[in-house]
Amino acid sequence: MGSRTSPAGRPVTIRRAVARDARRLTRLVRGSGAYQGRYAAAVAGYRVGPDYLEAHRAFVAVGADEHAGRVLGFYSLVLAPPELDLLFVADDVQGRGIGRLLVAHMRSEARAAGIDRLKVVSHLPAEDFYHRVGAVRTGTVLANPPAVPWDRPEFEFRIPPE
Repeated sequence: MGSRTSPAGRPVTIRRAVARDARRLTRLVRGSGAYQGRYAAAVAGYRVGPDYLEAHRAFVAVGADEHAGRVLGFYSLVLAPPELDLLFVADDVQGRGIGRLLVAHMRSEARAAGIDRLKVVSHLPAEDFYHRVGAVRTGTVLANPPAVPWDRPEFEFRIPPE
């Protein structure tokens, strides 16, 4: 996919993630402000490795202006079973439409793969975001200590044909 303009009017390119992005994506996950305090343990040892990027349909949003090619966010789409596995946007660019662009791209990729709906198990602080971008709450995934000691909302994106 080529360049798009975020709702804030800044050019953003969404491209397939490659192995050289792995460290930057890991830093983005571990440094996320949404995973501070009681949530920090969930990402403390998390790693987005080249093997993960090769096995999944991961895409990055890259700034084409003052961000000089910096990775602004990314998502990972799992095709079987259909699920949005990861979606992160750098803290300092949240609220500028990057997440919305990534979700639109994800919907397009899912549609091209023949997927008509996909699941998202959300982090609690991201629940409002998923509502705003059109996901429908379908339930709750119960805590799974020690890895995830809190319940999480489950959503579904419905992907209508074009």
